[in-house]
Amino acid sequence: MPAKRTILIVEDNEINRMMLSELLSSEYRVLEAENGQQALDVLDKEKDEISVILLDITMPVMDGYTFLSIAKEDPSLASIPVIVTTQSDSEADEVAALSHGATDYVAKPYKPQIILHRVASIIHLRETAAMINQFQYDRLTGLYSKEFFYQRAREALRQNPGQRYSIICSDIENFKLINDVFGVAAGDRLLCGIADMYRKKAGERGICGHLAADHFACLLEFDSEFTEQMFIQANEEINQLQNAKNVAVKWGIYSVGNQNVTVEQMCDRALLAARSIKGQYGVYFAAYDDKLRDELLRQQAIIDSMETALEEGQFLVWLQPKYRICDETMAGAEALVRWNHPEWGFQSPAEFIPLFEKNGFITKLDQFVWDKTCFYLRKWDEEGYPPVPVSVNVSRADIYHADIADIMMRTVSKYGLTPSRLHLEITESAYTEDPGQIIETVGHLRELGFIIEMDDFGSGYSSLNMLNQMPIDILKLDMKFIQSETAKPTDQGVLQFIMELARRMHLRVVAEGVETKKQLDRLSETGCDYVQGYYFAKPMPVGDFERLMRDQGSQ
Repeated sequence: MPAKRTILIVEDNEINRMMLSELLSSEYRVLEAENGQQALDVLDKEKDEISVILLDITMPVMDGYTFLSIAKEDPSLASIPVIVTTQSDSEADEVAALSHGATDYVAKPYKPQIILHRVASIIHLRETAAMINQFQYDRLTGLYSKEFFYQRAREALRQNPGQRYSIICSDIENFKLINDVFGVAAGDRLLCGIADMYRKKAGERGICGHLAADHFACLLEFDSEFTEQMFIQANEEINQLQNAKNVAVKWGIYSVGNQNVTVEQMCDRALLAARSIKGQYGVYFAAYDDKLRDELLRQQAIIDSMETALEEGQFLVWLQPKYRICDETMAGAEALVRWNHPEWGFQSPAEFIPLFEKNGFITKLDQFVWDKTCFYLRKWDEEGYPPVPVSVNVSRADIYHADIADIMMRTVSKYGLTPSRLHLEITESAYTEDPGQIIETVGHLRELGFIIEMDDFGSGYSSLNMLNQMPIDILKLDMKFIQSETAKPTDQGVLQFIMELARRMHLRVVAEGVETKKQLDRLSETGCDYVQGYYFAKPMPVGDFERLMRDQGSQ
């Protein structure tokens, strides 16, 4: 059975109070006060429960008009409807009561059925209005709710066809992390602060809404161009809010042109623009255009196809040989993944690998490559090929996988291989993220017998001290680093220093991206051990690599 609604009777005449209380108590919970001051004291404790107030005008201590004036100034009381009751039924008194903020007016002596109907009607109207208000406004931020924002934006666009509008949407980077670190209440305060900023920035020219979680939207009349400085300033204001240290907000803009596009689609496109710059330092906003749309649709198509591609064998392992500089003989290879899509053909790894690193699919793809590589190593052993090591890539996501050592050992054991046949390439930038865990994980893999290569050395900012701490066997120099260093005079650059450092640390060195005889000669002079690059061989299918091994064996 639902709880009774509460009515407050404010009346100095005890008999009148008793009459009203007896009349209403069968349907409502009734509270009483003898004057306006007592009524304020009751409201201080019960204001959230009271549905309507029956108020006498003529009372001692504080009369009804004074009470109305105080109540209407307090936002927490102003929404409670008040029915004024008085002995006078003159039009002037009724106007005076209504002008002071009363909702309705009834004359004494009381007519029971009229009182009951007036009270019921006003409660119904108030609750209906509250439901409408709840639909229209987001409870947390006070901005328009998503559906009502869409409705208001549609109306504005329809009524002002000649006005230039933009939809601006925002997305907070790592908002979940803010909730996890500071708590949900702190996250809510941040959202309320951002909502206040939207209201202030939009003013009379905009309509603002809270779409969901950390997503906000604004339909803004805008006749000039957006600038980076506008959004830098907005970001700075957000970071001045409590618990908003280093908050990065990305903004997306959709310029309203085609009225056939729904407001919902406009917001989706603005949010797509915002998401397209997530993770990009120093980039605050992006505008939606057809190029971005095509790019995002392409990325989504790749993501939608990845699981099927793995199941159907569209991913292939190719190999790029590594050569020993001293005698220019093949000394191993690097396993690389290629994607041959049945409709799109071969896809660029530079396009799909970053997407898979971002969404976590890279761990599954890497494990596929490890398994295939070990399969080929075992096959070559059985067919009598010379035993060569092959290096495989280990992504950052793999390193933080709790079972990586077990996965690696199961994979080599499955094919009866020793761990030293598999070289693990870990990119230089991975070492800078969480050195403690990297050192522990990689050290364990090395103890198990795997050969560890630091890949892309020279592309980032690893300190020499960090290099000294890392458990590695081979230093693999980045292609751009090699091309830059070999273009400098012999007495300039740091290539020679890196080689001497590697020798002192008993590390072998592989140079990537070697494309010319001049580069090879320079690397030979500095004491580099191995090279990999188009000068000797491009990445190739397994069958072509096997022919290379056969040719080298026959020689």
